[in-house]
Amino acid sequence: MKVRTLVVLISSMFMVSACMKPKGNESNASPAPAASAPAPVAASAAAETETQTGELPVIDAVMTHAPEVPPPVNRNHAARVKVNIEVQEKVMKMTDAGVEYKYWTFGGDVPGQMIRVREGDEVEVHFSNRSDSTVPHNIDFHAVTGPGGGAAASFTAPGHTSVFSFKALQPGLYIYHCATAPVGMHIANGMYGLILVEPKEGLPKVDREFYVVQGDFYTKGKNSDSGLQPFDMEKAVREEPEYVVFNGHVGAIAGDKALKAKVGETVRMYVGNGGPNLVSSFHVIGEIFDKVYVEGGDLINKNVQTTIIPAGGAAIVEMKLDVPGSYTLVDHSIFRAFNKGALGQLIAEGPENKTIFSGKTQEEVYQTEGGMLQDQPLNASDTAKVNAGAPKAGSKEERITAGKALYEANCIACHGSEGKGVEGAFPPLAKSDYLNEDPKRGIRAVVNGLSGKITVNGKEYNNVMPPLGFTDEKVANVMTYVLNSFGNKGGEVKPEEIAAERGKK
Repeated sequence: MKVRTLVVLISSMFMVSACMKPKGNESNASPAPAASAPAPVAASAAAETETQTGELPVIDAVMTHAPEVPPPVNRNHAARVKVNIEVQEKVMKMTDAGVEYKYWTFGGDVPGQMIRVREGDEVEVHFSNRSDSTVPHNIDFHAVTGPGGGAAASFTAPGHTSVFSFKALQPGLYIYHCATAPVGMHIANGMYGLILVEPKEGLPKVDREFYVVQGDFYTKGKNSDSGLQPFDMEKAVREEPEYVVFNGHVGAIAGDKALKAKVGETVRMYVGNGGPNLVSSFHVIGEIFDKVYVEGGDLINKNVQTTIIPAGGAAIVEMKLDVPGSYTLVDHSIFRAFNKGALGQLIAEGPENKTIFSGKTQEEVYQTEGGMLQDQPLNASDTAKVNAGAPKAGSKEERITAGKALYEANCIACHGSEGKGVEGAFPPLAKSDYLNEDPKRGIRAVVNGLSGKITVNGKEYNNVMPPLGFTDEKVANVMTYVLNSFGNKGGEVKPEEIAAERGKK
């Protein structure tokens, strides 16, 4: 058998035909935008360099890791854009609480680096699979017009490089992903990213640009189970992820890694959904999208609250920030946000504008019958079973690190990244006399819930906090983090202290 034929047969065993973009007579015209200029958030990469060879200049693409975005193209001519992509299989943190995962990546992180080209460019892809990879990989660009989106042309064994090219015929924001069989597993391990094909006229200038991609992950262990978690094919087939996250990791764009902007600025987000399974209901709490480029194409919808992004799809959203504060990015299939990780933050700094948003101006007592949230406390035997076998923090420092991840995944929406709470609604954890005088109050609130009036730092609060359902280990971790953060007095809470407080008020 000839070598060439053998290679083709082997390739067919590892890849499947990926999504082919249908051709039609529909208009490809983009909205008439103004000339584009680099956004302040764009990566501090060197400008594209050109080398004249043949008919088109050759350009080395500027590629950026999320949440940074490559600078606008700013060219009035086509070019041959050279794109270098390296596959790397590596263990990274899924959460800061000790959950690890063996990711398969384009460029060393999830999502893969963002690529930005111009309509009419020839894109030359150099696709390298590291020699320490365990399996072959390839890449399917949804921006490609051609069989498999380049999957067959890029099928690459470990320790090899493949080269192919395509012409960027149609402007838009497109997903790229691995399409080697089993396709779902490669995507579920993090092999996806975005390529923006700018229209020839460019895009309208904005002040800030960010790169965000949602993905769902399927681990053998339950959510927050520590240690290296392997991929679970059965959960993936059932479409039951343990984690749904932005940019590959819980908290990747929250807390001290939150996106930053200023009041008065217009923010553009390039938002993708790698899937492999779930449709995203993308929403920014406290903002309305002035524009949505629907599914990353040239159709613009205005004044949108939540936009649907299908698995393997994308959208461009724009909003002007009118008042300061913390704006929360979520998948509005809301348990994914507050229980599985699909939560990020955009912090806007600047002067208040009370005519647009006043803040609380009045508070009155409103009493209803019933409605109290209750939970059956665990007995000592049940608690021991729940905690059995889970990895434990070995030091106070490890407990603080694990607690921070739990706080950012479960508490930050109500109490804030700085623990300041919301006046009149959620009491502050920062410099809290309520906690510092008796940390057991905090323990009971977490494990049993809390309702009725309490006074914190001289102000009265009357709200309901449901029990969080944490194990003793997790309660100890999050309480230790809070006591050692936000200007509190410090200390360490041990798991054995938690069981004694279950059921107490």
